[in-house]
Amino acid sequence: MALSMQQEFSRGLPDSKPTPGPRGAALLRNGDENEVLEFLSARPVHTVYMASLIRDNGLTSEFNRGSFYGCRRGNALVGVALLGHAIVMDTESEGCIKAFAELAKQHSPAHLIRGEKKQIETFWSYYAQGERNARCFAGELLLQLKELPTTEPVPELRQATLDDLEEVVNVNAAMACSESGVNPLTRDADGFRERAARRIGKGRIWVWVKNRRLIYKTDIIAQTPEATYLEGVYVVPDQRAKGYGLRCISQLAKLLLTGTKTICLTVNEKSVGSQRFYTRAGYELACRYDTIYLDD
Repeated sequence: MALSMQQEFSRGLPDSKPTPGPRGAALLRNGDENEVLEFLSARPVHTVYMASLIRDNGLTSEFNRGSFYGCRRGNALVGVALLGHAIVMDTESEGCIKAFAELAKQHSPAHLIRGEKKQIETFWSYYAQGERNARCFAGELLLQLKELPTTEPVPELRQATLDDLEEVVNVNAAMACSESGVNPLTRDADGFRERAARRIGKGRIWVWVKNRRLIYKTDIIAQTPEATYLEGVYVVPDQRAKGYGLRCISQLAKLLLTGTKTICLTVNEKSVGSQRFYTRAGYELACRYDTIYLDD
């Protein structure tokens, strides 16, 4: 994985002159975007979610569903985290992880924590001391597209419109409930629907509708010139095992790769069938992730 110049420099310092630890986490504000995006660009596959939010909304926005914080060593950023509905971060410093965990304890309870396995284990060791309870733990595999298979195109694959909203919302809610155990339409129906509508408005939901019936759907959760992150890949149950999903996700990848360098997604480590599907679609393992769903 690529390291920033600051990370390379600090790793190469002689042991006789240890660098000072990072300062505590501080709120990042609009105006800091360029510095933060430069830091996140060192590992674009791992940071695509945060980078996409910042590109879309700036550092301070209700649409981020949380606040961005940074840790510094001297004047240089060595860690960035989003603390809110979701907790995600990027840092190689345990001191930063501890600072983010201590700060997260002061926030309203998060819904989930997600990131690289070792990083999340370290974060949880500090965060759980605040007696936060996990509803469930999910081991996941971060997959990255390496090679596009040759497949028959699907001419009807298109960007969703607001006419598709209700069907998209219902499918996404069912998938979210299956994954986390919480139905977002029970918890925050208006907000969930609004976020789906906003994603449709940005052209980030793709569908195949045949005879007025949704056959296939995929959400683009985050998108930057360096990486695109997909979620909610869905084929209606009675149309599975017909090659439709492979054809659609491959065609979508071809379209997306005209504006982004790579495509990534996560899959549950226990879902052998899904892993086989993505292998056929040209995806390979990038690293192991953990997601912790929290009690509200």
